[in-house]
Amino acid sequence: MELKGESKMEDAVRVQTLSQMGISEVPSQYIQPLEYRPKPETNNITGFSCKNVPVIDLSCEKEFVLAAIRAACGEWGAFHVINHGVPTKLMDDLRRVCLSFFNDVPMEEKLKYASRPNSVASEGYGSRMLVSSENETVLDWRDYFDHHTLPLSRRNSSSWPHFPPEYRALMAGYSDELKALAQRLLALMSKSLGLEASCMENMIGDFYQNITASYYPPCPRPDLTLGLQSHSDIGAITLLIQDDVGGLQVLKDGEWLLVDPLPNAILVLVADQTEIITNGKYKTCVHRAATNANRARLSIATFHDPAKTVRISPASDLLSQDSPPRYSPVVYGDYLSSWYSNGPEGKRNLDTLLLDISK
Repeated sequence: MELKGESKMEDAVRVQTLSQMGISEVPSQYIQPLEYRPKPETNNITGFSCKNVPVIDLSCEKEFVLAAIRAACGEWGAFHVINHGVPTKLMDDLRRVCLSFFNDVPMEEKLKYASRPNSVASEGYGSRMLVSSENETVLDWRDYFDHHTLPLSRRNSSSWPHFPPEYRALMAGYSDELKALAQRLLALMSKSLGLEASCMENMIGDFYQNITASYYPPCPRPDLTLGLQSHSDIGAITLLIQDDVGGLQVLKDGEWLLVDPLPNAILVLVADQTEIITNGKYKTCVHRAATNANRARLSIATFHDPAKTVRISPASDLLSQDSPPRYSPVVYGDYLSSWYSNGPEGKRNLDTLLLDISK
């Protein structure tokens, strides 16, 4: 099936609509360069599993939890948490209403919530997160709804979907629960490094929290596309729930490994500012999302970032003559602008801050 006016398609057609058209090939702007395409074994979501992403039970004895976090953050930059205190019903209900928005609300109604196409990270319903020339950006095979949830001065629930009717209340309640969990996790991460429990949160400041519901429609050519291209998250800590479809992959020791969905768990992803604060002791997690030809997938990521004016640098208590700073200080707003200007590929924006400590 030939698609006319491909260069302008992103402005007019959501990925879900393309998928529902029954196309056998994907438009050219969704085709990844050869070196970034999923290899056949990593694209087989049933046959290539990653069962070793650590699972940490937060109800366990404190010293065990701290040791587990230390190992997971240093080796993976990612881990599941269970017995985390977020009500299972709230998580299930939020997945339900987000999926209902994508599947049950007519497109003309969904487009009333469209994000501003030429504005970076604007709130609302969209398909294209980066603002760049079409010749420079390969598009992700996903639609999303981005919610600005914290601080409360940014939270305007009237800009969120009103169907299903409980959508807005569930999103607000989930935002508050995830803020508390992020604070708890940052305290544990701080203590696991011998720092005061408040250290990391104090360095980050009041959270700027966004919640992004991502919908990955079935794709006719999963061998050519990605639902979300390779990147590390730019903020401090990301908390993610997904459905049972699978598709999230993490980069570990040069290999892309599938993260099996774990019922009722929340996946924790270490983000760039935490790597800076810990002076590289804890690693940001490079990850991406694969597509598949048969089933749509839903994930809900909750990002916790510093304010744009916050200056991020390695924690002083982690520095010594034997452990000099490995990263230049950076104002978060400048880091954010660089990410949106240069694109998210891998963790290259973080790498620009690395200092030469060999001298």
